[in-house]
Amino acid sequence: MKKNLSRRDLLKTGTVALGAAALGTISLSADVQGNTMQEKSKVYFTDEITVAGLLKVYEKIKRSLSGKVAIKLHTGEPNGPNLLPRELIVGLQQKIPNSTIVECNVLYDSPRNNTEGHRKVLKTNGWDFCPVDIMDSGGDHTLPISGMVELLKKHPPSKTDSPFSEGEHLTEVAVGKHFMNYDSMLVYTHFKGHLMGGFGGSLKNISIGCASGKVGKQQIHGEGWPTGKTFLERMVEAGKGMVEHFGMKIAYINVMKNISKDCDCDAKASKPTCPDIGIVASTDILAVDKASIDLLYALPEKDKNDVVERIETRFGLHQLAHMKFLKMGNDQYDLVRV
Repeated sequence: MKKNLSRRDLLKTGTVALGAAALGTISLSADVQGNTMQEKSKVYFTDEITVAGLLKVYEKIKRSLSGKVAIKLHTGEPNGPNLLPRELIVGLQQKIPNSTIVECNVLYDSPRNNTEGHRKVLKTNGWDFCPVDIMDSGGDHTLPISGMVELLKKHPPSKTDSPFSEGEHLTEVAVGKHFMNYDSMLVYTHFKGHLMGGFGGSLKNISIGCASGKVGKQQIHGEGWPTGKTFLERMVEAGKGMVEHFGMKIAYINVMKNISKDCDCDAKASKPTCPDIGIVASTDILAVDKASIDLLYALPEKDKNDVVERIETRFGLHQLAHMKFLKMGNDQYDLVRV
C-alpha cells in the first residue's frame, strides 16, 4: 500500500523525469519541427484501469478523431495469456461513433497469417462484438514515407557519422488496402515488452500492426529477419508513413496492464512480473511512448527488472531516438493526471 501511495504522489507532480542513466546514450531535445522549439506535448494519465478511466483519457484526445474511425488493436494469439480484458475494449469502442477495430494478417507461423484463420482467432479471443476489418484481406496499398529519400541521400547508412544504422532503410511500406478507407485512427495499445523491438508501444502497434501480412511486414523485418537497431529504424520509418497519412486525425492510448516482457504475438508469453501502472494517452506518438517508458523506469527495480532487461538487450529505447530524428513528435511532455 505504501508503494502505491508513493507512486501516486510521484505522478501528482505532473511529470515523471527519467534520468540519463536509464536512457543510456540516448539524448533527446525539444526541437521537433526543424529549428522551431515546441511547447511540451500533453500526455494524459490515469491509474484507474477501467472503462471509466479509459473514457476520461479518451475525452482529452478524441477531438483528433472524426469520420470513419479505425481502432488499431493488437488482437493477439488464440487465448493469449496476457491480453487486455475484453470489457475495456468493448466499453471504449461503443463510445466511438462509426468505429471499426482494424488488424492485418501476420507473417510468422500462426493461425492469424491468413484471413480465415485470423477470423477464427478473433472469435476465440472475443473480438467479434463489433466490426473487425482485416485490412489486408483486400490486398495491399503502397504508402510512401515522406522525406525518406532525401534523408537517406543526406545521411547514407554506410557513412560512419550517419544517424542511420547499417543496412537497408524504407522509403515506402505496404499497408493493408483497407487502411485507405478510414478518415482517422485511434491507436489502442497494450503496452508490453517485445522479443525483437524491446517494447511494444503505440509505434510498434501502428507500424507492424498496419503493415500487410505478406509484403509490408517483410519490408519492415527485412530478409532473414535481422534484429538490432536497423530493424527498429525500419519499424519507426514504416510508422512515420502511417502517422503522416492521417496527419492531425490520429490519437494514441497505451494501456499499461499485464505488462509482460513478451508480446501478445507470443502464445506462451511470460507471466507479468511488473505491476499494473495505468493508462497513458496523447495525440503525440513520441510523447505517449516516452511517457510510458518513463513510468515503467520509475518503478522500483524489483518490479521492472525483466521488462527493462528485455528493452535494453534489444536496444528498444532506440525507437524513441529514431522517432525523434524523423521529427515524428515531441519527447518533452507534461504528464497531466485526469
